[in-house]
Amino acid sequence: MSLIGTQLQPFQAEAFKNNEFITVTDKDLLGKWSVVFFYPADFTFVCPTELEDLAEQYAEFQKIGVEIYAVSTDTHFTHKAWHDTSAAIKKVEYPMVGDPTGTLTRNFGVMIESEGLAQRGTFVINPSGKIVVCEIHDGGIGRDAQELLRKVQAAQFVEANPGLVCPAKWQPGAKTLKPGLDLVGKI
Repeated sequence: MSLIGTQLQPFQAEAFKNNEFITVTDKDLLGKWSVVFFYPADFTFVCPTELEDLAEQYAEFQKIGVEIYAVSTDTHFTHKAWHDTSAAIKKVEYPMVGDPTGTLTRNFGVMIESEGLAQRGTFVINPSGKIVVCEIHDGGIGRDAQELLRKVQAAQFVEANPGLVCPAKWQPGAKTLKPGLDLVGKI
């Protein structure tokens, strides 16, 4: 069952951010755009490449009012240890949320029960707490922060401009579409 259009479920979790442990709740995601970015585990292979890519684009997400939350079933303590030992993860300034009980991972439907790990799930949540983008990848397929940024920008545009939609490869400032009878069969 798709989570598109559903509301963020209540949660509370511990996270590592900027050399501190913080508590993150569903309330922290309300009132702004958020990306919840699940990955299987710390100290692995594809995961650090994804988190580093997000870290390198983090300022661009921040410019458009988006907070990123990276989540795995590791603890916040493990996130700190990974941050302290990996050059790629040292770049991460966004919260790294620990979900050792799997509650958050299950809430988003990305728990691999047989392994106790999260799938590569990406969720964009609007300021009212509604999930507007949901994408799940196989474990061997890394994600691209630039493409995620484009999707968030498109979601923001569509929300701010009811009745307009963004075509494939849309970029901010590019032409959009207004669905209607006059476009049927002409695209």
